[in-house]
Amino acid sequence: MRTKPMRAVLSALGIAIGIAAVVAVIGIPASSAKALSDQLAALGTNLLRAEPGETFGGDPAKLPKTAVGMAQRIEPVQSASGIGKTQKTVRRNDHVPEDETSGLSVFAARPDLLATIGGKVRLGRFVDDSAFPSVVLGSVAATRLGITGLGGQVFVDGQWFTVAGILDPMPLAPEVERSVLVGWDVAIERLGFDGHPGTVYVRADDNAVEDVRNVLGATLNPQRPNEVKVARPSDALAAKQLTETAYSGLFLGLGGVALLVGGVGVANTMVISVLERRREIGLRRALGATRRQVRGQFLAESVLLSGLGGLVGVLIGVAVTAGYSVSQGWPAEIPLPAVLGGVAVSMLVGAIAGAYPAMRAARLSPTEALA
Repeated sequence: MRTKPMRAVLSALGIAIGIAAVVAVIGIPASSAKALSDQLAALGTNLLRAEPGETFGGDPAKLPKTAVGMAQRIEPVQSASGIGKTQKTVRRNDHVPEDETSGLSVFAARPDLLATIGGKVRLGRFVDDSAFPSVVLGSVAATRLGITGLGGQVFVDGQWFTVAGILDPMPLAPEVERSVLVGWDVAIERLGFDGHPGTVYVRADDNAVEDVRNVLGATLNPQRPNEVKVARPSDALAAKQLTETAYSGLFLGLGGVALLVGGVGVANTMVISVLERRREIGLRRALGATRRQVRGQFLAESVLLSGLGGLVGVLIGVAVTAGYSVSQGWPAEIPLPAVLGGVAVSMLVGAIAGAYPAMRAARLSPTEALA
């Protein structure tokens, strides 16, 4: 290995690439999962969302006006709030065509909404019971409308509303991110809102989430509980993570293929090494070296070559994982089994790849090798 470093480096490179791919494929999803876990821990997995479904005739159903108050009566419920769609459109100004709404909705919102869904105001304040015509923009809505500060105005149903607040992103309530929020009473008075909540958010005790989920439909709409759809928003984030894990399995397989190719490269290098060093093998045998010693020499060289490649591969994989995690704003999570296993697997591959060349070298007799 010392006399022909370039060949040793190229041989170990295949192993290094394979191990780096395996470590990165294990580390990056682990970092993503840790970020998701931290995110869910901060947002809470005890949030439930109830929405109207359909009637038996296939028509859109409605939640009763008393739905939020009924939800608050469930004993394990910590808080409940809701939003209602006003069927009105929003535009940046009155010069924008009416059909260009930027995909945004106008919702009536209760003042306690943010406390229930765990949202935060980035600028300004949230909606209140004031009769003043003001709106609060979700993070996506503010971007699409081109509004970055307070005091500007938007055009809603032929009326001007002043921007009083802009919200931070809310992964558990993406519909709020893409909405323009108006106070509940203001929406009833100025926008003709009928007072029926379109979505009811319920925050329950952690140990009673499923119990609340089971009775929520019947509580919100006792006469037609089948017309209420209940979901837990955190399940959607977990499903997204599951999809990413499935793709990770595919890339893990590709990393295994790269590792196999690296093992074949090491085996090829060792076979060539045996052919090139026949005289060295014959001289050692003539000086008294046993077949076991010759076999051990070539096997150790193969394992060392693969082990060095595996060590380099682990370092590359860790660097890739850390770099990608930082770029995504995730905590870098490097599973220790992947690091230790990467080196161990590379040495195992080296042992397997070097087994045949080592046995071939050991079978050479001194006279045959020196001929």
